[in-house]
Amino acid sequence: MSDREVGLASGASGEAAGDPPRVGIEMLGYAFMGKAHTNALKKLPYMFYPPVAVPRLVAISGRNAEAVREAARRYGYERYYTDWRRLIEDPDIQLFDNSGPNDAHAEPCIAAAQAGKHILCEKPLGRTAEEAKAMLEAVTKAGVKHMVAFNYRFVPAVRQIRDLIESGALGRIYHWRAVYLQEWAANPNFPMVWRLDKRRAGSGALGDLGAHIIDLARYLVGEPARVAALTKTFITERPDGKGGRAQVTVDDALVAIVELENGALGTFESTRFAPGRKNHNAFEINAEHGSVRFNLERLNELEIMWRDGRRETQGFAQVLVTERHHPYWQHWWPPGHIIGWEHTFVHEFDHLLRAIVHDAPIAPHGATFEDGYRCAVICDAVLEAAASGRTVEIKY
Repeated sequence: MSDREVGLASGASGEAAGDPPRVGIEMLGYAFMGKAHTNALKKLPYMFYPPVAVPRLVAISGRNAEAVREAARRYGYERYYTDWRRLIEDPDIQLFDNSGPNDAHAEPCIAAAQAGKHILCEKPLGRTAEEAKAMLEAVTKAGVKHMVAFNYRFVPAVRQIRDLIESGALGRIYHWRAVYLQEWAANPNFPMVWRLDKRRAGSGALGDLGAHIIDLARYLVGEPARVAALTKTFITERPDGKGGRAQVTVDDALVAIVELENGALGTFESTRFAPGRKNHNAFEINAEHGSVRFNLERLNELEIMWRDGRRETQGFAQVLVTERHHPYWQHWWPPGHIIGWEHTFVHEFDHLLRAIVHDAPIAPHGATFEDGYRCAVICDAVLEAAASGRTVEIKY
């Protein structure tokens, strides 16, 4: 296997004969997602053993010099930058990991693609469909591997549900209903942050939470064809941290009704105003031969009921998705020894590195920039439907 075949710069891998290649990682952002991604990168080589590749934490970038210096020291990156352009220029790097805020997605990712770097970008891919389309065009032209960090595709129970649907066991899909509920913005004294600013975030609960359940719908049950929606901003001003007030310019909550291309009906609801809901990402699928449901806060479980003539259940049965034959579980613990939210990122990075090393496709189980663009088109349609009061056709 040559360095060229795995997408590595000549002489940059540093591995001995027979060892897995080393892939240089550059991280944009060092906060919540930077921490989650780095944790996964460090855990991957000894848990997914032997690793398909060993991540080398080369450089990290952020706007605050003191904070990014401390992040580099804490996480173990070899160097740090306060200008992401220097990050892109670093010759020791093959994979650009963009975990920055939404307004720092497009320009750095496009530059990374033009520099020939493979890319992982946090969701939502772009603040608008137009922005996401430009990113998709850049990676397509560059011929690099590209993936959007829709990590919930990599929950073992979610992958198990996908496999179940693909097998035909559930039959025709009738309904998809999904909610993603959090509580952190319900306090009116919660201060203004970038997620509440349309210029930086693009949208509010829609892009932050709704994008995840839109992507899960596309991954599991099919493409939305048309949508009707309502959005609401409950608190229009927030403390700005300087003694004044700042205008909230995004949605606090949304409810949407969709018809899928396969004729199924679906609903999406997301809000950051649900007291008691910490990270409640839940969906239910009703189909010809039964129903299945999932709740992220019980990540190791799914619930299923059957009505297919061979196995009949009166209600839902709980299934603990921790057996060796379940997705990803050969890398973890004995049955019943559960994993958590952080482990979805390990699965995600293993999938991406395998695609890089073996020149394999990211899709269908990984979300490509095409998936990110389509999600952005749907998000824009939701906002248009809410603003106009009309049903909007989804057009890519």
